[in-house]
Amino acid sequence: MDLNIFQNASEGAGKMKGRPLIIALDFPDGKEVDGFLKKLPDQKLYVKVGMELFYQEGPAIIHQLKSDGHDIFLDLKLHDIPQTVKQAMKGLAKLEVDLVNVHAAGGSAMMQAAIEGLESGTRAGAKRPDCIAVTQLTSTSESMLKHELLIDKSLNETVLHYAKSANESGLDGIVCSSLEVPEIYHHLKRSFKTITPGIRMAQDSVNDQVRVATPEKARELGSTAIVVGRSITKADDPLKVYLQMKNAWEGLPV
Repeated sequence: MDLNIFQNASEGAGKMKGRPLIIALDFPDGKEVDGFLKKLPDQKLYVKVGMELFYQEGPAIIHQLKSDGHDIFLDLKLHDIPQTVKQAMKGLAKLEVDLVNVHAAGGSAMMQAAIEGLESGTRAGAKRPDCIAVTQLTSTSESMLKHELLIDKSLNETVLHYAKSANESGLDGIVCSSLEVPEIYHHLKRSFKTITPGIRMAQDSVNDQVRVATPEKARELGSTAIVVGRSITKADDPLKVYLQMKNAWEGLPV
């Protein structure tokens, strides 16, 4: 492994602010989000709003989180024909979130259309949201890849192929497992972002995830950012666990 991978990934983080720990707000409604965020007072967070929450609350939840000063990853995983994705991204750009995503399996024309939509929808003088592509979900196993998705390549080969396609299509990075990051940076520049979910403390249950890593391991492997959900959101003391995981991710004493 390249021992400079962490330093280089940090230096190449590009438009993304630092190397964030992103909290997945996987809640059914805004009321539960408010209750959770009150347990982390005075923290400027980077949060992920996924389908479960956005489909219930819509743009209102984005406006609220922005007004509270949080950075936002809007995780809707768009996957449709290019024109539909382009128009959808044009609308999402108006929300002025920091990060959005598509499925790399939609192909290069779709990914290029996503960037076109974001650029046309971003107001003059503002920075367009970063756009990343989902490669394979961290709940996907080698067995599932072969027997359910009928993909005869390995997970590493498949993820790398999608990463190269996303890079060539002008996207800013990908979603992948931390375990695949070193191979990606063997082929692509460190400025290409790797956003890695499936992050757990060593003692936590993996739940429905398969390809998981601790914050320390993700740091060692060179992830640009990590996404943490239930380890923090289901904790008895979310603030304590958040600060522990943040310190572990940043290489500070836990």
